[in-house]
This record gives sequence, structure tokens and C-alpha cells, in this order.
Amino acid sequence: MNTNPGLIGTKLGNTQIFLDDGEVRRVTAIKTGPCVVVGKRTPEKDGYAALRIGIGERRAKLVTKPSAGAFKKAGVEAARLVQEFRIDPELLDRFEVGQKLGAADIFQEGQFVDVSGTSKGRGFTGVMKRHNFAGAGTVGHGTHEYKRHGGSIGMNMTPGRTLRGQKMPGQHGNKKATILNLRVVRVLADESIVLVEGGVPGPRNAFVTVKGAIKKAPVPLPEPPAKEEPAANAPATDEG
Repeated sequence: MNTNPGLIGTKLGNTQIFLDDGEVRRVTAIKTGPCVVVGKRTPEKDGYAALRIGIGERRAKLVTKPSAGAFKKAGVEAARLVQEFRIDPELLDRFEVGQKLGAADIFQEGQFVDVSGTSKGRGFTGVMKRHNFAGAGTVGHGTHEYKRHGGSIGMNMTPGRTLRGQKMPGQHGNKKATILNLRVVRVLADESIVLVEGGVPGPRNAFVTVKGAIKKAPVPLPEPPAKEEPAANAPATDEG
């Protein structure tokens, strides 16, 4: 199970950027936030550690009463989408309910991430589009209406049936897909946008989840910016 921190994002589309050495990178822009922590799961109470993260806004009349009560208890506005992210128990103290998170709070350049989303739905498709079949190898000797067929699907005697999992026409896409080990090329902190090298599932404006790569060494979270303390010799202000 992937217990690396992550965020919910919106796929903006694909573009390309040039690095300082002139190399071009094909990237996907994902707007990860602003997200808000709407709840926490603790090992003492729930048996595991996790963050409930929300993104977007939802009208009050579209929120169910149990969800509205949870948002009210957390002191946050109703989110359009809420997902749960498992994390290590040691990281729970880094986050507070109601805290807003952006791209720079979780990700950094050069890091590898896993991106999950719902792939584009293509409806009922044939074997050539769904499974990349080559089609019939011959078009002569009386063969007709067979160019895009899948061929034989079973055996006559043994086992005398179609094997389970045979590649055939059917529903294509509209399923959860995860792309592993995508490199973060750039983090735009002001816009809370992450540029990852390669493509990610789903159409534009679709929701995706971005988490630290499970097959790579864990990367520590970026350090929060230091808070400026008032000078010791600063004159006291007389208010009122």
C-alpha cells in the first residue's frame, strides 16, 4: 500500500517546457489544489493513519446530512471531492484539520510520483482498438468481412470451451488507471501546479490523485517556510 503523502488535482492538459540546458520535456500540467484537510484517521481511534483531503466547493443543498455534519465539525466548507490518503503515523503531526495544502507543500522537483485517474471511456470497441490486434492476415481465397475480427476463441476437443480472460470485444476505458514513476519536472508554487513528465489518465479537467512513487525511495516532505518573528527591540504599538 502506498503510504506516501499526496494531493487531489485537476488535469489541465499537455504541453512542453525547455530546461536550462535546452532539453525539451513533454509534460502534463496538474493543478493540485488548493486542497484542504477535512479530517484525520488516527491509529488509536481508527486503527490506521490517514488524511481526508478535499478539493473544490459544493453547494450546500447537494451535500448529504452526514457529510454536512462532518464538514461542520471540522470547521471547513463543503468540498466537491473528498479522498482518503493513507500516510505513516509519524506524519500525522505535520497536518492539522482545516489546513490548506498546495503543490509546494507535498512535492518537489525531481521527485517521482504515481498518478491515478479514470481513463477516457471509449464505449464498446473491437479487438483491434481494445487489444491492439493486427487483424486478419489474409484477404484472399474467398475471405470477406473478416479483416477486423479476432479469430478463433476456443478449442474443439480440449478443453472444449472458451478460456477465461480471452481477449474479445467489449467495454473499453472508463476504468481506474495508475501511471507509475512519473518525474516531477517543475513545481509552480504560486499556481499550485505540478508539471509531470509523460501522460496521465483521463480527459482535461478530470480529477486525479498524485502521490509519491511507491516503487522509489521515500522523499521527505518539503520543509515549511520559517515564520518571521518580530524583532526584540521593536517599539511597542499603542493601540487605543
